[in-house]
Amino acid sequence: MSEAASASASGSALAPWLQRQLSELLVQPGHARLLHGPSGLGQFALGLALVRSWLCEQPTAQGACGTCPACHGVDVHTHADLCVLLPEAVMIELGWPLSEKAQSEIDNKTRKPSREIRVEAMRDMVEFGQRTSARGRGKAVLIYPAERMNAVTANTLLKTLEEPAGDLRFVLCSEAGNLLMPTIRSRCHGHAMAWPDTAAALAWLHAQGVAPASGAVLLRAAGGRPDDALQLWAAGIHADTWLAVPKMVASGQVGVFAKWAPALVVSTLQKVCHDLLAVHFGGAPRFFAATDLPKAASAYALSAWAKSLTQSLRDANHPFNPGLMHEALVCEAQNALNSRH
Repeated sequence: MSEAASASASGSALAPWLQRQLSELLVQPGHARLLHGPSGLGQFALGLALVRSWLCEQPTAQGACGTCPACHGVDVHTHADLCVLLPEAVMIELGWPLSEKAQSEIDNKTRKPSREIRVEAMRDMVEFGQRTSARGRGKAVLIYPAERMNAVTANTLLKTLEEPAGDLRFVLCSEAGNLLMPTIRSRCHGHAMAWPDTAAALAWLHAQGVAPASGAVLLRAAGGRPDDALQLWAAGIHADTWLAVPKMVASGQVGVFAKWAPALVVSTLQKVCHDLLAVHFGGAPRFFAATDLPKAASAYALSAWAKSLTQSLRDANHPFNPGLMHEALVCEAQNALNSRH
């Protein structure tokens, strides 16, 4: 979850391209929206702004007023007519309150925070949907990331999504809409997230405090996704750090990753591998400049490395020892880059 999403959760101004999409969504009919697109385009920020506008007591054509008691309730996560369904790990990261039972279980270390949206939370939502609106502006449900619902959780949602109470509306936000059940997708009005142009994205990044010298590099590193670029900056990654990664990995320097989360290390190595394969077959690199990449002789070794990194990403959130995992990943990278087979 990016800093941009976190900022939006506290009621901060939307990025210009998100504001334009919000204005369009507010005039569209229907009780359920599905905001879908790749990560880093602001699905959660836009979804929260949309439900905030629905619940606002003095809404405008541009969205919520930001000053009424309803807006304040959304900002401090206490609005009685808003149900937000997030994986527990994301709720903790963003400061949304867990249920008393879930908080107790996690505090007592009987289980770890879930990375899926739990069916118990969805059942609570069904009960929420049957209540009368507390503030008279209807009720809203925000689900993110919607693809983190397993089959049982999704089926629990389905009946309420299909036949909601008259004042109940939904926003589902997804970074992998293809993983959602077709029956879920068919009951929502889809909205494909818009990509900002480079100039607008850079201006926004600079307004968020990203140094001008790093903005363009990090936006490229994030594949043009401004939320993801801001997350890299928040992780302490600047232009010179990012550009040095490929050759430092090739020379076996693990220290560049000392303070990086394992998942970020794996995703970065995937980008190095992607660009090396692209160059090998005559294409242009996407995440780095060609001059920043080491030479790699074997397409076969690069392909095998890409497959291994995909497997590593599945385990990256629960490494036994992050430092050892970093060493193993860099060693594997060296082997792939130096292979002649």
